[in-house]
Amino acid sequence: MTSVSASSGPSLFAPVALGDIELANRVVMAPLTRMRAGASGVPGDLMAEHYRQRASLGLIVTEGTYCSHESQAFVGQPGIVTDEQVAGWRRTAAAVHARGGRIVMQIVHSGRVTHPDVNGGRPVLAPSAIAINGAGHTERGKQPFPVPQALTTAEAGSVLADFVAASRHAIESGLDGVEIHAANGYLLHQFLSPASNRRTDMYGGPPENRARFVVEVVTAVARAVGAGRVGLRISPQRNIHDVLETDRDDVLTTYGHLLDRLRPLGLAYLSIRHEDLGGTLVQELRRRFGGRLMVNRGTSPMTTREEAMELIEGAHADAVAVGRAAIANPDLVERWQGEHPENEPRQELFYTSGAEGYTDYPFLGVPVRVAEQRTRGRDGR
Repeated sequence: MTSVSASSGPSLFAPVALGDIELANRVVMAPLTRMRAGASGVPGDLMAEHYRQRASLGLIVTEGTYCSHESQAFVGQPGIVTDEQVAGWRRTAAAVHARGGRIVMQIVHSGRVTHPDVNGGRPVLAPSAIAINGAGHTERGKQPFPVPQALTTAEAGSVLADFVAASRHAIESGLDGVEIHAANGYLLHQFLSPASNRRTDMYGGPPENRARFVVEVVTAVARAVGAGRVGLRISPQRNIHDVLETDRDDVLTTYGHLLDRLRPLGLAYLSIRHEDLGGTLVQELRRRFGGRLMVNRGTSPMTTREEAMELIEGAHADAVAVGRAAIANPDLVERWQGEHPENEPRQELFYTSGAEGYTDYPFLGVPVRVAEQRTRGRDGR
């Protein structure tokens, strides 16, 4: 991060409005895959408790939630497709709101980052018929990623409709908004990259064409649920799942065009994951977007209180998305405000199926044994 010599922005703990969503502070829970929704993809009591515990954060962005059955990326990932899934999210939103919190749903289509043994034997879809070089986790162990089917124009329209339907379901479930996931190598990100998008139609080729589908999806969702309740997440130059963005000029042109097209909508926020949050690329994209910016540096090292404060006070962003610190500290805002010690995240339990390492992290002043008793025996299924 590029540092500044003087503080010019507000406090990390000051309120902020992201579109129609009022936040009590600027510490946001980043979307974090936790695989606690079981085979049905239904958020249960355990998930509701997990998010309820973290309601004092300014905003919770849920883990990536699939918008159609074929778009499921992981076993245990929640969905927003069936009536049971909608009801589960309604209970979760109510639990967060009961503690005065705000929660938005990150909606994702995995594209080629899945396998028929994960998505119920359904087709694996992508912009182009190019497989990821690697293997993914399935119920039958790790298996090579398959060669996906290239979406037809008609199928692209169906995917767009899935994003819209999922967003409507999220709002009907009582969530405060939605975040469209166009980052981290999933379907919408696959459209943006020339490495994963080799199409020759209106969705491929030059940067403006590769950005077109993301523009169409976000625009349609904004029209359906209101732009003030819609955020967008991007991760330029992340280079994950073979979604490579190595030409900086192409990256700036592609994402600049994307944000130029989206700027008139008045979206709630733009969330950017990038290693250099105060650098020229991120700040130029912020200027092109023209609205509220949420930032997240990624996985290593873990975001600290000092870094988050510098990002806000240095006017690099309007909110900071925090991952592992929010996992390990349900009362992270209170700890950071009072400069209290923090719990250490137990990474070996991030992707298990029970309460351990999920809802048993202690709050300030609560002995570990009490926190463990609170969640003992609950598996959320």
